[in-house]
Amino acid sequence: MKPVVLAGGTGSRLWPKSRAALPKQFLSLTSDKTMLQDTILRLPADKMELPLFICNEDHRFLAAEQLRVADIDYDSIILEPVGRNTAPAIALAALRAVQQGEDPVLLILAADHLISDHNAFHAGVERATLLAEQGKLVTFGVVPTEAHTGYGYIKSGDSVDEIGFKVAQFVEKPDLATAQQYLKSGEYYWNSGMFMFKASVYLRELSEHAPDIFAACTNAMQNTNKDMTFIRVDADEFAKCPDDSIDYAVMERTSDACMVPLDAGWNDVGSWTSLWETSQNKDTSGNVVIGDAILDGVTNSYINSEQRLIAVIGLDDVVVVETKDAVMVANKSKVQDIKNVVNKLKAEKRSEFEFHREVFRPWGSYDSIDNGRRYQVKRISVKPGEKLSVQMHHHRAEHWIVVSGTANVTVGEVTSLVTENESIYIPIGEIHALENPGKILLELIEVQSGSYLGEDDIVRFSDRYGRVEVKK
Repeated sequence: MKPVVLAGGTGSRLWPKSRAALPKQFLSLTSDKTMLQDTILRLPADKMELPLFICNEDHRFLAAEQLRVADIDYDSIILEPVGRNTAPAIALAALRAVQQGEDPVLLILAADHLISDHNAFHAGVERATLLAEQGKLVTFGVVPTEAHTGYGYIKSGDSVDEIGFKVAQFVEKPDLATAQQYLKSGEYYWNSGMFMFKASVYLRELSEHAPDIFAACTNAMQNTNKDMTFIRVDADEFAKCPDDSIDYAVMERTSDACMVPLDAGWNDVGSWTSLWETSQNKDTSGNVVIGDAILDGVTNSYINSEQRLIAVIGLDDVVVVETKDAVMVANKSKVQDIKNVVNKLKAEKRSEFEFHREVFRPWGSYDSIDNGRRYQVKRISVKPGEKLSVQMHHHRAEHWIVVSGTANVTVGEVTSLVTENESIYIPIGEIHALENPGKILLELIEVQSGSYLGEDDIVRFSDRYGRVEVKK
């Protein structure tokens, strides 16, 4: 069995923690591991082939680094040049498996779900395998615990080998009255968005029911570029692919759709309320507190502090989330409306839509700690052995002061070592590079000064991470 982990998406309903450049699957929200790491670590390792990941081009180094830190071996990471929903993403994975001369059972997983009962999950996977090996396309239907209006539903049909059920119908998110009817009937299950089938079976059904998706993905996989563990598909061909979910493109149309019930503490962690509901660490007043907070007369609330002290007084059913550059306060019943705030941030082209104050790069990270009209101060961390691109700036000069570690700095034609408490100056228009040649983290303070300080004032001449290059 080969796990296929879908790690795209932006998780905008969990803003301000989750942002376009660092979405929820790469955050530690339900344990000390990130959600991506937990997705693999909960699997029965002895029964799995190396997993395959599908993610956005912009998140490739985030995914690779988190897998490295968690010591997770994997097949490869397929990079989507543009988002095209789940049906095309799964097609890329199935085509990759077939190209390798295999026809494994694929276990399709989202990288941002919570499953608390691992044993029950393993049992559900074993049952689903029996049907997948018979050529069925299996989905997992979560046994509902309430009349939830935030999930799609699956109506169960006739029993299949006393293992699962035929899928009678996929149903969109219902209103409350309809959801209550579904719960009472006992015939409806939450749609988990997890699937299992043979690679060849999925491709056969896709070619029959969504031939345009099949053709576009096949063409995209015929001209791939492998870069380390990353696989880049043909961007022009993939861009021609329709944007459809697997539910719509295949599962609602095939005659071989089956469902295996799953009662394993599943949650899609789609909102801050979900995190409050699933937390095992509520205090006696029903509050979940993460970070530094003082509460007085507060009940049934979720408080998450990243850096500063949060004081909350006399409130019930609220969510308060603080990051280095934003604070979000909402009634628990209104957290779905966070998307309205995110849309406004995007429309106004504010940086808080995409980035945190601390931005992660393949070589390390930078944190913008202060800025003014013609200056900006950053704290830069470079991992051992890593190097920033050879670059220059048209509008700013930079001072670098090393706080810890050793920097190998090239300015023009001169390369020198800069150690703790030493500094170096990079004039406007000068080609320069920064590398950490040591065994420990390099930390430095960068002071930028000039007429324009945007991140797009970077001309790269060479870069080991495959970012845009220009010739001298």
